[in-house]
This record gives sequence, C-alpha cells and structure tokens, in this order.
Amino acid sequence: MAVAQKQVKKWFTLCILILGGGTIFKLSSLKDAFYVPMQKYFHLSHTQIGLALSVYAIVQMFGYVVSIYITDRFSKRKLIPIGLIGVGATGIYLSTIPGYYGILASWGVMALFTEITFWPGLIKTVKLLGDSDEQGRMFGFLEAGRGVVDTIVAFSALGIFIWLGSESLGFRAAILFFALITIIVGIISYFFIEDDIIETFDKGGEEISKNKVALKGAIQAIKTPILWFSSFTIFCVYTVYAGLTYFIPFLEEIYGMPVALLGAYGIINQYGLKMIGGPIGGFLVDKKFKSATKYLRFTFLLSIIAMIIFIMLPHGKMNIYIGIIATLGFGSIVFTQRAVFFAPLDEIDIPKEISGAAVSVACLVGYAPSIFAFAMYGNILDHNPGITGYRYVFLIMIAFAAIGFIISNYSVKILKKKKQTNRYLEVIK
Repeated sequence: MAVAQKQVKKWFTLCILILGGGTIFKLSSLKDAFYVPMQKYFHLSHTQIGLALSVYAIVQMFGYVVSIYITDRFSKRKLIPIGLIGVGATGIYLSTIPGYYGILASWGVMALFTEITFWPGLIKTVKLLGDSDEQGRMFGFLEAGRGVVDTIVAFSALGIFIWLGSESLGFRAAILFFALITIIVGIISYFFIEDDIIETFDKGGEEISKNKVALKGAIQAIKTPILWFSSFTIFCVYTVYAGLTYFIPFLEEIYGMPVALLGAYGIINQYGLKMIGGPIGGFLVDKKFKSATKYLRFTFLLSIIAMIIFIMLPHGKMNIYIGIIATLGFGSIVFTQRAVFFAPLDEIDIPKEISGAAVSVACLVGYAPSIFAFAMYGNILDHNPGITGYRYVFLIMIAFAAIGFIISNYSVKILKKKKQTNRYLEVIK
C-alpha cells in the first residue's frame, strides 16, 4: 500500500511540474503565437523584439551562475512557486502595454524568475523523483506533458484573442490569461511540492550554515569533470535544436509552402514533436539503451547521417510533402534528445545534496547557444540567400552533432571505466 501511495504521489508531483513547465514560458515566448500583435500593440520592430529576447538570454546566462549557489540553498518548494508567481505578476504588468524600456525590463525580470528561480529547481525535482532506472521516462514524460500543456494553453489564449475581436483588448486579455494561469499553478505547486531536506550539521554533529553548505555544494559541482562533459552534450543538442526553427522559412522559400500550411507545420514542429519525442526518447533510454549517454551518442550519429542525406536531396524538384516529412523526421530525432538530455545527471552519480548546483551548471553551459545560435543562423541566411544559406546552416548543425557524438562517446568510456572500478572495489571488500 505504501509503495502504491508513493508511486501515486510521485506521478502527481510530476503532473504539477508539467503544468508549471508548460505555462511559465508562455509569456517570455509571447512571439510564438502573438508576433504580429506584439509589433502592433507594443509598437515594436523586428529588431526591438529580437533585443528583448537578447536581454532575456543575457540575464539567463548570468543568472545560471547565481543559481549554482541558490538552487541548493533554498528549498524547491519555495523556488518553483516564486518563479511561477513572479512571471505571472510580470505578465500582469505587460498587459498594461508598457513602453519599450518597460518591455525590455519585463523580459529581463522574466528571465530571473523563469531560468534562475524556476527551471533549475524543476529539473532538480524531476531528477529526485525517479530512481536511476526511471530517469529517461521521467524526463520524457516531462517533455511530452509540457508539449500537451503548451498546445492547450497557447490555443486557449489565441481563442480569447480572436473571441474579443483580434484587437488590443483581445491581446491584453490573452496576456492576462497567460499571467493568471501561471500564478494559479504557482499557488498549487506550493501545496504539493515537498520541502528539501538540507543538512546543516557536519559528521561531528556541529551546526554549519546553509550558506556554507550551498557554497560547498557549488564548488563540488564545478569541480566534477564528468558533469562538464554532460553539460557540453546538452550544448550540442541545443545548438542543433535551434536550427530546427529555420526549417519553417526553408519550406516557405525553397518549397513555396502556403502560409496556412506553414502555420500548421509550425505547431507540429514546436509542440507535436515534443509530445511524441518525449515518451519515445524516455522509453528507449530506460528499456533499450539502459543509458541516456549511450542513447545521445547513438542519436547524434543518427542525426549526422540523416542531415547529410537531407542536404543531398534535390529540394528544387521534390514534392512539398516529402520536404515536410523529411524535416519533421529529423526534428523527431532532436526532440527525443531534448527530452532526455538532463537524464545523464543521474547516470554520473551526482550526490543528491549538490543536485541543484549540478543542474545549474548543466543549464549554464547547455543553454548558452540561446545567446548566439539564432543570431548566427539568421546572419548566415541574410548574407547567403536561397538554398546556399540553408545548406550552410545544415552543415553547422552536422558539425555540432559531430562534436556531440565525440563528447558523448568519451563520456560513455569514462562511465564504463568508472563502473569497472566500482565493481573491482566491491570485489576486494
């Protein structure tokens, strides 16, 4: 009975985390569903929207340095609700249609609450929920569940916008909807997420400060070499993932995809693949490969082969639906990687007491491409019109997949050697 209750509690907690992960990013990703209304009612140019996203990314990267310390200093029961409620409150301010500098400040503040307070705490909580043989499934269901919530919440806000006339009132109401639902999930999460047990006594029974414990954990995490290998594996996956965005203009420019079909493709590309890739990646990691690192190594190799074949296809002569299937097929591989790329943190035996710091290091390194990847790909396309620019983008994606394969292959060897050493130590005992 106790085991059954524990399982129910674990999956219920995961559902709460999925709700949080699927709602908190809607305001900072307002452009996904409301790019044109942002331009019209916030009075923003393309460049100004891009600058707001750059502010977010810069704060995000500096903030992850801070989160290495705070994620194990403060309980996840506080960090997760504070992150959600903070973003929701910022959304209420955005619904007043502030000036440009207010918008820049809002995106910076949302980065603080989302990427520093909430996200490392979320990954830490998911990591601690499952046993070592469940990590793939836990992270896979997290990603799939977020895809479902993403879709429902985004379409609900879009429905409100249309219902109210697709004008300023509807835009403000959609923002308020995002804000209020995020706050509600934040309040719910406070009552259903457990407190951390932070040890504040040393082995001799002497009391030590929480600050000292957190700082010690941060230093220990930073000094763990295998953690950096896992973090750079995430870095490579994310850089390839950023390239998926450019399949959309690729299909429009090279294949002449109609605007209506392009919108449907974008929804499938962003949300549908997440729902499919999450469970598939998690299942394969836990049941087939028995190792997230081995699975990532395999999928890096698979994506290299798939993209080489894709580049060699005669795109100017192909049917548009073949182009759609080919791009979505490649995207599916990447989304299975995204679903499980935090799972190796359990595989490398990161101690629970520094798991928050370890997640922050992984986020700091892994999400760094958000600062440069989109600008890099966009600049290449601006300076190399037509199929040539896209081929350069796809070649860069191959290059990062190759780097990811090398890193993950080396990590597999390190983990194998570590397991052999542990078995030897057990035998001689």
